[in-house]
Amino acid sequence: MALLKREEWQDFVRDVDWTLRYVDDEAVYPEWFCGTGKVPREAWLDWEEDYKVSYQEYVYTQKEKEASTYAVKAALQRSPVFDGLDEGWKSSTKMHFGGVAQVEYTATLAELKMARFGLNGAWRNMATYGQLDELRHNALTTYFGHEFVAKDPQFDWTQKTYSTNDWVPIALRTYFDGIMTTSNAVDCALQVPLTFETGFTNLQFVALSADALESGDINFANMISSIQTDEARHSQQGVATLEILVEHDPARAQWVIDKAFWGSARLFAALTGLPMDYYTPVEHRKQSYREFMEEWIIDQFIRTISDYGLKKPWFWDEFMRGLDTWHHSLHMGMWWWRPTLWWKPKAGVSKDERDWLREKYPTWEKIYGEKWDVIIDNINANNVEATLPETLPWLCSTCHLPACNPTQSRNGQWRTRDHSLKYDGKTYHFCTNGCRQIWWKDRDNVNHETLVDRFLGGQIQPMTVPGLLDYMGVTADVMGDDPDYAAWTKEYIGREASGLIVVGDRG
Repeated sequence: MALLKREEWQDFVRDVDWTLRYVDDEAVYPEWFCGTGKVPREAWLDWEEDYKVSYQEYVYTQKEKEASTYAVKAALQRSPVFDGLDEGWKSSTKMHFGGVAQVEYTATLAELKMARFGLNGAWRNMATYGQLDELRHNALTTYFGHEFVAKDPQFDWTQKTYSTNDWVPIALRTYFDGIMTTSNAVDCALQVPLTFETGFTNLQFVALSADALESGDINFANMISSIQTDEARHSQQGVATLEILVEHDPARAQWVIDKAFWGSARLFAALTGLPMDYYTPVEHRKQSYREFMEEWIIDQFIRTISDYGLKKPWFWDEFMRGLDTWHHSLHMGMWWWRPTLWWKPKAGVSKDERDWLREKYPTWEKIYGEKWDVIIDNINANNVEATLPETLPWLCSTCHLPACNPTQSRNGQWRTRDHSLKYDGKTYHFCTNGCRQIWWKDRDNVNHETLVDRFLGGQIQPMTVPGLLDYMGVTADVMGDDPDYAAWTKEYIGREASGLIVVGDRG
């Protein structure tokens, strides 16, 4: 029997659907879970993705990728490559493993939702492959990270981070639960495959892979590259959904994409900005975080939404200003609160590193230089206790990240502002106007308790910093600390015009 050509059967098998007779369409595809909204039900018949794949092709491709990825891993297990990696880069991988591994499983739930409640057979077909992708990503990331537990107990947080009450995973859960598990299928497609994956993770994984290769971490680069090829395929669900929604309800499309972009940008300032500008050895940095965002994220995002008649988000000016401050402030805050982290936050303020930061960010010295000078003074005076936290950080009620974003006053001074509002007898505090506005419009969905709320509510006992660390699950063997402490000299190598004190490089 002659086999049919691929093009003769592809459309039929990828778009199988049926006419319901024994139940109403609303019973099978309830509005609260599907989210068709103003879009007529029949309009979803035009849902069309560009990347079409059969199950046979999918299995063959994935098998080849698995074989290649694990072969490289097996070969590197017999080499001392890991032991020679810079501690700053190791911290980058610990952040990634702990912050991403279980999020990949949450993404599986998002894909399964679209595989069940997507309003087109082809969409459900693509989402079925998508959930297999995300299961693979969860397994890959967990397995690769677990290998290093015997070398460093901080890698154990690859598996446990997302289940703890540490302030970092609380911020992760708040955002990802909102876009992946509690949203309807249509909103999920715009927020996850379109905004988060197409707009951020696809390109971020490419950049992370390049930095890994430069740092000599072939194993990590190999894993990330393998995952990115899956993301590039199933992320097309987003554009296909946007094409239909924007025709019938552009205002909704604009809002859903805007808030997902904002949330992604806030998280990536921490998850990507710190490794790129502080943890990666300066000689291995391809570009700054701002340069990466401008070249790979911003241009691509603006082109995508403009092609479909959408406008720049209402928060755009605030976001662009934040590229010069958000991740620098978060880095200083995370370094200060290093006992609450499962990685070793490298300060990254040696002479060469500060020269690089000033070149890439002209306002860095004015905003952050004096603060780091005080820290360096305390380190050189052997007063490490003065660089450790004694009070709780001020956490944003929307993104749950520290509210530490400075803006410039009319007199030229930089200060962190309180963006607050009162609602239902309570005052809420926010890191930015963007977070404040998103909370107000979505206040029934984003009113999760911050770590500070839990502390003040008596949920954390004893009400001390040690009690807080115990609540977060941070034990002494994984508690973060700066890996360069031992190498910091007490001798001033030189002072620059700004009054900065330069400490010796490691080694």
